[in-house]
Amino acid sequence: MTQDNLRDDILHHLKFTVGKDPGHASSYDWRLALSFALRDRIVEPWFASTRKTWKEDRKRVFYLSMEFLIGRIVEDAAINLGLQDTARAALAELGQDFDALADDEPDAALGNGGLGRLAACYMESMATIGCPGYGYGIRYEHGLFRQRFEAGRQVETPEDWLTQRHPWEFERPECAYTIGFKGDVHEVDGRAVWTPGETVIASAYDMPVVGWQGRWANTLRLWGAMPTTLFDLERFNRGDFTAAAEPETLARTISRVLYPDDTTYQGKELRLKQEYFMASAAIQDILRRYLESHEDLSQLDEHVAIQLNDTHPALAGPELIRLMVDEHAMEFDTAMRIAQGCLGYTNHTLLPEALERWSTWLMGTVLPRHMQIIEMIDAAHATAHPDRPASVAIVRGNEVHMGELSFIMAHKVNGVSALHSGLVKSTLFHELDALHPGRIINVTNGITPRRWLRLANPGLADLISETIGEGWEADLDRLKGLEPHADDAGFLDRFMAVKRANKAAVSNWVSATLGVTVSPDAMFDVQVKRIHEYKRQLMNVLETIAQWHEIKKNPGGDFVPRVKVFGGKSAPGYAVAKEIIHLINDVARVVNNDPEIGDRLKVVYPPNYNVSMAETLIPAADLSEQISTAGKEASGTGNMKLSLNGALTIGTLDGANVEIREHVGAENFFLFGMTAEEVVQRRKNVNHARMAIEANDALRDVLQLLAEGRFSPEQPDRYHGIVDRMWHHDHYLVASDFADYQRAQAEVDAAFLDRDRWARMAALNTARMGFFSSDRSIRDYMRDVWGAESAL
Repeated sequence: MTQDNLRDDILHHLKFTVGKDPGHASSYDWRLALSFALRDRIVEPWFASTRKTWKEDRKRVFYLSMEFLIGRIVEDAAINLGLQDTARAALAELGQDFDALADDEPDAALGNGGLGRLAACYMESMATIGCPGYGYGIRYEHGLFRQRFEAGRQVETPEDWLTQRHPWEFERPECAYTIGFKGDVHEVDGRAVWTPGETVIASAYDMPVVGWQGRWANTLRLWGAMPTTLFDLERFNRGDFTAAAEPETLARTISRVLYPDDTTYQGKELRLKQEYFMASAAIQDILRRYLESHEDLSQLDEHVAIQLNDTHPALAGPELIRLMVDEHAMEFDTAMRIAQGCLGYTNHTLLPEALERWSTWLMGTVLPRHMQIIEMIDAAHATAHPDRPASVAIVRGNEVHMGELSFIMAHKVNGVSALHSGLVKSTLFHELDALHPGRIINVTNGITPRRWLRLANPGLADLISETIGEGWEADLDRLKGLEPHADDAGFLDRFMAVKRANKAAVSNWVSATLGVTVSPDAMFDVQVKRIHEYKRQLMNVLETIAQWHEIKKNPGGDFVPRVKVFGGKSAPGYAVAKEIIHLINDVARVVNNDPEIGDRLKVVYPPNYNVSMAETLIPAADLSEQISTAGKEASGTGNMKLSLNGALTIGTLDGANVEIREHVGAENFFLFGMTAEEVVQRRKNVNHARMAIEANDALRDVLQLLAEGRFSPEQPDRYHGIVDRMWHHDHYLVASDFADYQRAQAEVDAAFLDRDRWARMAALNTARMGFFSSDRSIRDYMRDVWGAESAL
């Protein structure tokens, strides 16, 4: 592909696809033309990959996830096709700037946080490795939500990414499935027949996902909900215009919003419908594909692997059994065995509230046939294991437990870090593990180096290529070749110059977007992730207040300048998390406008954290805050992205932090806090919070400042709830870990002042992160879970 070829293709699409001439085209028009020209280059390997998979009858992997946080696609596609420089030159010839057009692309609002970003990394790695794979999800019109702040409070508004044309998808109206809800089940000739009371259509939209160097491409198929009855003309003609459009409105509700608030019955019903909608459409599509080249379903598990990304797609198991039994006349026991052979389940959390449970009444009302099948699965498991404890039943306490359903229906269950997988065995599914030894395995999460280093941090990527040669993007273990250079002053100077340039870019961006002036010579201290109590953004902001207070008490003191960067959204109904967001913004308002503080401390919280913002902030980070309560974080992938880009971690022994510390070296990691075992023991002391606060003057002073309303003078009691929880509850042990956190932060300051030491530590973090490539994760899945082989 030459520059002239690509230029001509861009002009062709501008004229014939977008319908504009160069003299009147906007940036949006040029971006669409570029996107279509790049997409053309993906279609050939996409078709070739599909043909090869069918011809060789290869085992295919189907990855079911409620989230695929894919981010922007233009630059990612150009990099994987090897056309970024060509595209930049072709556009420059046309008077356009490649980077500006890439920045014009909206983020696809298809996910929330780590779960969805992991799914996107895995899709890209499957394509890079040549694993025949398909992703299945929902084409959300409005995604999670767009976050903005009003007087420091989070306000949720709809995402609008689909108000523009989405050039990366192919609509497949011929590929549509009927999805039923409610109704009744009756018996005909000895077999159950479900007659749904409501139906919608799942209509397919395909996005090709191309791997590194464009050698293989897989499909991400997203489902949009459409009505079975588009329009009630009779009602319309009677003048009842709203009622006439009701079928379309109710259907499209299913694919409008990611994670609708389920604090109401209507919200719970919608969320259950969403999960079944995605699972049913995916399973129907999987069976259609399989039966196009096989006579029956008896060998389905030898040719199909279905991975459940958390419990959200758990209904795929009952749906697969329903279709095999009700539609294909298979015996239940055979259907259950085959389904278990197909299914794998990835557990992402130890938090009880995050393991979904549905009332039997709701499940029986919305999905009556599936409620029967779930009870049959439960009974079959109980018969096979007559001594099983009642606590592992799928149906108990008038609830359907989706974690137990996922476990029992899967032939392999994996955690996502070594620590997490061990805790899944020893705590979450301890009794099921005893019944099924060997079913629980570990597959540590990973990230794609193409997006999270080559795309996000081109300066560092170029330095790496100059130092160890090309090709590390597909073999991240080659980063070990940087280790000998960690003692080379010239290399370290260049390494830190890249970091300084990234920080300067973020400083300019912060000034332009938030009106806050920050120095690129300060330490960029970054915590970007979903706002949740166990992730302990509260600890970070309380320590920030303590730092501010210390400067106020000793204005002539020598302090290491810091820019505290926060990013992340709270679930709309999570009151405590939203209170923490409000506090961070109130602290920022006070600190950033305090002339006595100056550049020694700044607090930055840009709204609407997403993939594109992560690509901006992560390469500029000096310090990575990974401070969750030990035993609560399953893995994390932000910790990997930050460390890969040369940020040093301050963190607890939680999730993948444990493995990151092992790989980068304990001397290059700032460890603090209790272990998971110590957390359990500390909670047994009902006075643990009060004891910790009374033993720590700095923390007690911070809580007093909050109680006095120092950061909310217009409402002095605003944070009395936080203060009260800290003194009397503190479930996530912020107080108990606070002193050690401060001790570790002092170590961070000392290391940052020694620029040579810091540079060496940062370079070694990058050099030793090869294990955390999502390519390695996918190879682990292919070997240990899916039984699939590369087609390349």
